[in-house]
Amino acid sequence: MIARISGKVIERNTNCLIVDVGGICYQVLIPAAVMQRLEESTAGTDSINLITYHYFQVEPSRSTPVLIGFLNEVEKEFFEVFITVSGIGPRAALKALNKPISLIAKAIDEGDINFLRSLPGIGQQRAREIIAKLQNKVGKFGLIQDGHKEKETDISTDIQEEALSVLMQLEYKKAEAVSMLKKAKDRCPDIKTTEELLNEVYKQRRIG
Repeated sequence: MIARISGKVIERNTNCLIVDVGGICYQVLIPAAVMQRLEESTAGTDSINLITYHYFQVEPSRSTPVLIGFLNEVEKEFFEVFITVSGIGPRAALKALNKPISLIAKAIDEGDINFLRSLPGIGQQRAREIIAKLQNKVGKFGLIQDGHKEKETDISTDIQEEALSVLMQLEYKKAEAVSMLKKAKDRCPDIKTTEELLNEVYKQRRIG
């Protein structure tokens, strides 16, 4: 069983690499989510070191060895967990994992069927099966630092939108209202409510 592969990349395709290991060339299939990170981490170099999932694709007349590559053991572990879902084999998982693994794990944990349905080859029924099988079991994979940063909840954005709506109802032009709100936020970045923001705008108007 091939657990790791280190060598020189001599060919890059959309979903696979050809890696030269001491004169022997291996085809390594790469999930799209991993390929993007791999391209970033290996920019400017042809040397590569991958953790591999090695299996045999069995067909009626032959058995073909297949290598799937990952940057670390945690990515590989998620892949192995993902294929425990009924109807999802290695090839289907390879195709489905085209978004950051941290996001996929989050969607599973939160029961986000719509997100899972957006993955290639995953329909609504399969998405339900993934959630039923893996929910509350994939939390640690949401911690993978795969280039995706969860958008922080910006309460001030909601406050600003509400305050903007109020100012426009008071017949201020949008550009003017946006400028007033920006100045107020710059002066008092710790504002917590719409009322506080509007009060600060009012103070500025008085001073001005």
